[in-house]
Amino acid sequence: MKLATEEQIQGHTAASRRGALEGTLVAGTIATLGSIYSHRRWAYYRALPPSLKVLGVLIITAPALSIQAERRGLEYDRSQWEGDGVRLLDMQEHQEMSRWENLTTSDKIADWAARHEYSIIVGGWALSLAIAGGIISRDKYQTTAQKIVQARMWAQGLTIGIILTAAGLKTGHNKGESASRPPADHSWMEVVSHLLRSVVLC
Repeated sequence: MKLATEEQIQGHTAASRRGALEGTLVAGTIATLGSIYSHRRWAYYRALPPSLKVLGVLIITAPALSIQAERRGLEYDRSQWEGDGVRLLDMQEHQEMSRWENLTTSDKIADWAARHEYSIIVGGWALSLAIAGGIISRDKYQTTAQKIVQARMWAQGLTIGIILTAAGLKTGHNKGESASRPPADHSWMEVVSHLLRSVVLC
């Protein structure tokens, strides 16, 4: 394992800071514009205390800051890779791309859903909450608190349905595989065989 030089550490730090700044500017701008729009459009938003409005902006900005900082740091790390490790990773990426190209549309959808199951669950919860809230908000006979509880209950019920469906699909997809032990990484064998071939050819 090669230790990082001081220059590489500084480069990684600079890339992460740049990503943090990008995430803050983009998400902060979007969240602030959304807050200004909400302030002009809805009276109940205008009635909120300023601390809650700032909290709403921060809830959107903080994750974007950390996610973009990490993405830029990982991009910098990738640019510093060299030797057999990068060759092996490029080969694995090429194999994965060719496998993806050979999948049918339904297999691509299933593969994408398996890799993004938590995003689908959270997105399904948010979407079901928005739809249930939109439908229930038309009821003239319930108070606002009752409408919120009703929308939350519908969203939770639909989310449980999504989780059970995901569990059923995952169980059917992984039939016969051991859940307790992930497949071993034998990429070191490819590196050793490549080095042996290069020594024999010399």
